[in-house]
Amino acid sequence: MSTIVGAEPRQVESQSPRLLSAANHNARARSTFEAVATMAELFADVVTIIIAVTAAYVSYLDLHIGKEVRYSGFTVVEGSALIAVLFVAVLALDGGYQLGNSLLRIRETERILRASLRSFVIVLSVSFFAAQMISRAALLFAVVLVPISLVIEKQLLHACLSALHSRGYGVRKVIIYGAGATGRRLFSVLVRSHKLGMNPIAIVDDDCSLAGSEVNEYGYRHTRSVKVIAGPLTERMILRHDADLIVVAIPSLPDEKLNRIVEISMAAGTAVAFAPRLSNNSDLVANYVDIDGVLISSLQLRAQTTVYDTAKRIFDVAASLFLLAVSAPFLLLIALLIRLDSSGPALFRQFRIGKGGIPFRIYKFRTMHVDAARYSLHPKKEDDPRITRVGKWLRRTSLDEFPQLMNVLSGEMSLVGPRPEMPFIVEQYEDRHWQRLQVKPGVTGLWQLSADRAFPIHKNIHYDLYYIRNRNFFMDIAILLHTLVFAAKGV
Repeated sequence: MSTIVGAEPRQVESQSPRLLSAANHNARARSTFEAVATMAELFADVVTIIIAVTAAYVSYLDLHIGKEVRYSGFTVVEGSALIAVLFVAVLALDGGYQLGNSLLRIRETERILRASLRSFVIVLSVSFFAAQMISRAALLFAVVLVPISLVIEKQLLHACLSALHSRGYGVRKVIIYGAGATGRRLFSVLVRSHKLGMNPIAIVDDDCSLAGSEVNEYGYRHTRSVKVIAGPLTERMILRHDADLIVVAIPSLPDEKLNRIVEISMAAGTAVAFAPRLSNNSDLVANYVDIDGVLISSLQLRAQTTVYDTAKRIFDVAASLFLLAVSAPFLLLIALLIRLDSSGPALFRQFRIGKGGIPFRIYKFRTMHVDAARYSLHPKKEDDPRITRVGKWLRRTSLDEFPQLMNVLSGEMSLVGPRPEMPFIVEQYEDRHWQRLQVKPGVTGLWQLSADRAFPIHKNIHYDLYYIRNRNFFMDIAILLHTLVFAAKGV
């Protein structure tokens, strides 16, 4: 969001010195809460890293790996504390303690992974010049334990923040003006950014046809939603909802209407913020710079990703070969169960559209009867008569997707990327949908992890555009880790 316009209301009957004093007190309380929450997170991170590094050292000794370099208890804690301080500093420089969150919190995991690698590379480099020998095996254990521990700790921390917000601590009530794409995305961002402490309580839109419709958050589950209220926005509406902030989420709003909303908000003693126009072009990266109070937005082409693409391909091949080799007996068992459950082949092949619009044959375990239409919309319910008994289990656990590792090996797909669609759906694409085909399709991705996977992919293109704009190697690893957790929960 751009700069917030402070609430300096003109004197109206709805405002009184007592109310203004209460508003200022609430603002100071929220500011204090944010500062305390940030300090608590820093402290929790340091403690978590110290415990994780210490646990890594203990595990290293218990497993009798390497030369079994032993240190005193004080030395272990001291070294762990130094690593923790270094890690937190690296994470802070990478934006790890910023207030906003990302789609499905993938960026948070990505930053933790990146900070882990950078921190331990620094520690490993310093160890060559240290007077006391540092065990490389113990550090390797720590590289694994620290990010896992931090991800768990931050999940607990976010749960605590949510509980405090639900009790009214550090919360700012927000009304979003505009139920379009920007408003819907903004609702999800505010809901999932616990450190912001902004609670979107209503979405107002002047389009009466949208009144009563429901806006869901973008997430693993649709745990939060809000109904659209028919506009126009009025002072009485703001006071009735006891809103602290109005966010204008219609970038193309005419000046006359925008000024009117500012006047209404100021009269109600409520601050105003403006959401800038969002680019739907995945090739462009937006940057925002505040120069003496003037917000300047610039668009530039995404940097070339040759190194990333090469590293991703190497990882795709290595991981696919490993997974196929390890799971071969289990995959044969699945194929046997499919054949015993219903007549027909164990594998299902179908044309999908890949990178650059090039069609390819995708491999999946067959989950439907052989007489089912080969090209049709996917079943939305488990009791669909087309699905076999084994097919229900395969779909619920996503094991039907496993043969796509062969597509990854052949270079037609990647482990992470947009989901490939059938030709008849691609033929109906609008211009913005074609951006999905700029990268290789993936076995898993943001859309596949979201609650919106129950709806058509092209109806939720923001997931794919977000990935294409922000993709990097650490994000791919983060998505794969979230996929493992997602699959383990059986969601």
